[in-house]
Amino acid sequence: MSKISLIGIDTAKRVFHLVGIDQQGRYVWRRKLSRSKLLATLAGLESCRIVLEACAASHHWARQMQALGHQVQLIAAQHVKPYRRGQKNDYRDAEAIVSAALSPGLHFVGVKGVQQQAEQALHRVRSRLLSHRTATANELRGLLGEYGHIFAKGFVALRQGAIDFIDCGEADALGLAELVRDLLDELTELNRRKKIYERQIEQRVRQDDISRRLQTELAGVGALSASALRVKVADARDFHNGRNYAAYLGLAPGHQGTGGEVKVGKLPKKRDRYVRQLLIHGARSVVSRLGNKTDAQSLWLRGIRDRRSFNTACVALAHKNARQAWAMLAREQTVNA
Repeated sequence: MSKISLIGIDTAKRVFHLVGIDQQGRYVWRRKLSRSKLLATLAGLESCRIVLEACAASHHWARQMQALGHQVQLIAAQHVKPYRRGQKNDYRDAEAIVSAALSPGLHFVGVKGVQQQAEQALHRVRSRLLSHRTATANELRGLLGEYGHIFAKGFVALRQGAIDFIDCGEADALGLAELVRDLLDELTELNRRKKIYERQIEQRVRQDDISRRLQTELAGVGALSASALRVKVADARDFHNGRNYAAYLGLAPGHQGTGGEVKVGKLPKKRDRYVRQLLIHGARSVVSRLGNKTDAQSLWLRGIRDRRSFNTACVALAHKNARQAWAMLAREQTVNA
């Protein structure tokens, strides 16, 4: 058998399909392996390039295979699908991974470390709790609105309004007192759990030099934003420049072009909304407090706000922060605001 130079692996929970090609691009090796035999089989092969889809547990398997001496790369699933030929099956998927890996100009997904994934998990759970809290509050607000009770924005006004609804006796008359109390208790519990994860994230930021620098040197970047920026990608050096990194986060407008004419559009909706939301909300706090500041950044933001709009200035600062964050993460540069 010819020496295997590249292996594509279609992963699943318990079974894995592998195909290997040689230097001439010929398929010379195929295997269907159980979970328990995967690493043992790869350990018996000479060091080669292994490519997987970036999906569930792919970072774990990539780290395990790197420990065996292989060069491991991950490909986003949406970049693999166009290369699948014929009807879909596991071997076809593995062949598509090989074809995608050989495509020039393909962007690979960096392999994250254990601590990076652990910190990102805190953000994922916090984001879910935020969504559940907002959904619960909207449910309670809509319920009370059906009986003519409307409240100002914010959880404080909603909570006080719900308590007043119970105290006035109307809730008891409608048989809704227990339901409203349950929703209030649910809001309290969700908020308590969210704060627990936020404290854990803040503790990790205090223990990491790069995260502390992001928080202190970038205007509008707090502990949550600094942590999210640092764990979003495995290695910021995978991006050629700061603009590419900002575009990856969804902070650069999309565009379409043909015949030499390019039309610039709006911010894409398909990028990471969580990190983008943190950066824009942080920028919003800066732009809303410009006052009469005369430093270069404040003058620049005030000019954008006056010429365009408040929101445009917020996005501009968020975009700038993303580019400066890339410089700090990839090149360890100091920001000169």
